[in-house]
Amino acid sequence: MSLSDDGGYGGDGHRGPETGQTRTRLPDSDGDIYGSGRRPRAGMSSRNLVTIVGVIVLLLAAIAFANRGGSGNSETPSGDSPKDTDQSQPTAPTGTKPVTGKNGGIASGFAKTEQGAQSAAANYAVALSSGGMYKSAQRDAIVDAVYTSSVAAGRKESLRKIYTDPKFLSKIGLKADGNAPGGMTFVSRANPVGTKVEKFGDTTATVAVWYSTLFGLAGQGSQNPVAESWYTSTMQMQWVNGDWKVAGFTQKAGPAPIGGDQPAATAKDMSQAVQGFGGFTYAR
Repeated sequence: MSLSDDGGYGGDGHRGPETGQTRTRLPDSDGDIYGSGRRPRAGMSSRNLVTIVGVIVLLLAAIAFANRGGSGNSETPSGDSPKDTDQSQPTAPTGTKPVTGKNGGIASGFAKTEQGAQSAAANYAVALSSGGMYKSAQRDAIVDAVYTSSVAAGRKESLRKIYTDPKFLSKIGLKADGNAPGGMTFVSRANPVGTKVEKFGDTTATVAVWYSTLFGLAGQGSQNPVAESWYTSTMQMQWVNGDWKVAGFTQKAGPAPIGGDQPAATAKDMSQAVQGFGGFTYAR
């Protein structure tokens, strides 16, 4: 087939010498074998424009959706409240004023609510783990303030046997009267981390208290340095004469976290911390 020099494969710029001979021409690398060479793009094709616009729209929609979680909007339908799958609830203000009463130095007058029962249990865990339990008069006052009257008498006797046992006191480094040796500071303190209502009724409640304890003797040369332990006490509570009281409880070790890499305090620093920092009244 004979092709003219100005045929469909190109313009004048692609002509060879005017020899009049028949020749076959190959298309330019950016040309079209069925038409003239491609022209340089002067703009964007409509297809690419639509694609870019679509991507932008999708990005804007994704950003708007992500921001909904932090804007205070909820996916919960109107009139419904989110369901907490765990029985435990975070400590939060309830609008009820904290207790102001004291019974033997222990908070009293807790509300007849789940929160009130939890607050009472936390405060009672602190009292029952305090150094006062090692002194006869203070121990009896704590028992009277914490336990129901029907349980208190029996608990006083059983606790007396424990806390006056010479072997027990010697093992933890205390003298027979429950006092620390000269130059030593006895530390026995509970620090509640959280509470959980396991059962709740009109006049009864079962509350678990998870807490850490500091226990030992702080002082130079102490053979029983202050150490941290973790426990969970489950208390059976009763509503008696306008307040929550303990009818019985069980205790188990843990759960305990992995210890940190902080260096232990010196005996002097520990003594000063215990003497300088008081405890809390737990209420919500």
